[in-house]
Amino acid sequence: MTPKLTLVSHALCPYVQRAVIALTEKGAEFERIDIDLANKPAWFLALSPLGKTPVLAVEHEGARVPIFESAVICEYLDEILPPPLHPADPLQRAQHRGWIEVAAATLHTIWQYYTAPDPATFERRQLELVERVEQIEAALGAGPWFAGRAFSLVDAAFAPVFRYFDVFDTFVDTGVFTHSPRVRAWRDALAQRPSVRAAVAPEYPQLLRAFVERQGGNLGRLSLEAEWRRTYASPPR
Repeated sequence: MTPKLTLVSHALCPYVQRAVIALTEKGAEFERIDIDLANKPAWFLALSPLGKTPVLAVEHEGARVPIFESAVICEYLDEILPPPLHPADPLQRAQHRGWIEVAAATLHTIWQYYTAPDPATFERRQLELVERVEQIEAALGAGPWFAGRAFSLVDAAFAPVFRYFDVFDTFVDTGVFTHSPRVRAWRDALAQRPSVRAAVAPEYPQLLRAFVERQGGNLGRLSLEAEWRRTYASPPR
């Protein structure tokens, strides 16, 4: 019998999306509770030693047992719920775990990208992202998923990576995927996957864009300029 599952999340957290995708792929029933990470409730801090989302609260013998860190949550879900999203072969499974770490490193670079304070730093981070995507391109096969025809936890880890660019591409030409056709195809397939689409609320693009603008970095300024051009046909003076 599947225990009662409650996912504590934040509306923009990419690591939450991983867990939601895994839960959805497995057809699991769960409650999702969004919190404000700028004003963390005491009950959340009692569950999360690191004060980060996601946290999966599992009902066990009358108690609420917290599991934190998205990679650990996804591994736990893969152990208790079918269908498996990790390969059965130990060597392939280890390789997949390594690529999930690559996804986490890419998310960190994306954070550096949208918080870059000046054009020069912004361009350096953009180049790093281009290099990372080309590295991923070399590892991909025929698709449509990372491991071919089997959807895996690697797909769940990279879907939030690509979703950032679904928003960024609406106001800036990043050029990150220009020379990586297999990654572009993988990104497009993930964008259509029901579990990926359901991992965020409909207002996610607007929330993310507003969040990026509040960071005060170069990307946020480009977003504001694009909005001015759309509204007034010229940037602010």
